[in-house]
Amino acid sequence: MSKPGYDALKLENQLCFPLYACAKEVVRQYRPYLDALDLTYTQYIAMMVLWEEETITVRDLGKKLFLDSGTLTPVLKSLESKGFITRSRSAEDERVLVVQITPDGISLRDDALTVPEKVSSCVRLDSDEAKQLYQLLYKVLGGLQKPE
Repeated sequence: MSKPGYDALKLENQLCFPLYACAKEVVRQYRPYLDALDLTYTQYIAMMVLWEEETITVRDLGKKLFLDSGTLTPVLKSLESKGFITRSRSAEDERVLVVQITPDGISLRDDALTVPEKVSSCVRLDSDEAKQLYQLLYKVLGGLQKPE
């Protein structure tokens, strides 16, 4: 039973809930494909940036992935222990930690090549709908960013 004035607290009126549920369920779709690569979803998205950038600071990687260093550090340690990346201090500024992809990390890209297609087949959106959703989600993300 709903009391007048409490509609704002109904689950059906929350934008955050379908975003949360969709994100959780889409990430779950990745699990079997990423298990075969010995990657978690967070490790996978970090590797996606590294396949593109090859070398990046931890700070810039965190910005791209919307992750803080407390979340990113164990991900990077795990990727390093698997031999996919190296972490080192910048020669110019010892406070800056640099992440670099290794040859094993680069070769993992070939194994991961089919993952996006396999997962996209689970999401029943045509290409225009997917593009629109992508743009809307980044608009939401942009509105949530704190000024530096």
